[in-house]
Amino acid sequence: MLEFAILGLLHESPMHGYELRKRLNTLLGTFRAFSYGSLYPALRRMRNVGWIHEDPGEPTDAPALTPRRGKVVYRLTAEGKERFEDLLAEVGPATSDDEQFGVHFAFFSKTSAEVRLRILEGRRIRVEEKREGLRAALARTRERLDRYTLELQEHGLDAVDREVRWLNELIAHEREQPGPTAQTHGGRRPDPNPNPGSNTGSTGSTGSNTGSKTGVDAGPDPGPDASPGPGSGRANTKHTPNE
Repeated sequence: MLEFAILGLLHESPMHGYELRKRLNTLLGTFRAFSYGSLYPALRRMRNVGWIHEDPGEPTDAPALTPRRGKVVYRLTAEGKERFEDLLAEVGPATSDDEQFGVHFAFFSKTSAEVRLRILEGRRIRVEEKREGLRAALARTRERLDRYTLELQEHGLDAVDREVRWLNELIAHEREQPGPTAQTHGGRRPDPNPNPGSNTGSTGSTGSNTGSKTGVDAGPDPGPDASPGPGSGRANTKHTPNE
């Protein structure tokens, strides 16, 4: 989970360690207590497998009698970008738990619509199961709880109810988004009633070149010597003047 968060943040831009610590604390602090001691070992592991690269930064002002040392800047390698894309596409029971769901949700703007919906639906199932467990436990112990413990239990149940409503809204919004089937070639929808046999492009009269059946003026009369074109039937001969 920590490596996924690091890859996601470095995917946005290269960062030095101190900035990365602050961003991780903002990202993960809502979902778990972030340990600063776990950051640099994780960075070393990711460097060793080739997911990130360390760039020595410019020397910084340091107090006298101390070495001038620049800040190391961490950036993703091509392998790190591929690893991040793989993690974005993962869907499973682990993506619905409290820690991983929060990290995945933080990078939803880079996640495909299908994966977003599956993660949200999995999270809703997980939270609904938790809500049912809390309701059953509260029903069994309500009579034995003091006022303050009961208030605390009901407060926790209210929080789970709010998350279920929030997830319902997110899922409804995802389902309202147009899917890939709504896109058409060239940005135009296909003709629902193509008429390849019509020379005029009209879908209301098949096999007619003059439009006489619809009462539309077909242009100047070609004269008595003009022969009917292909596709003209008896309906056209009724409009030919007698010689």
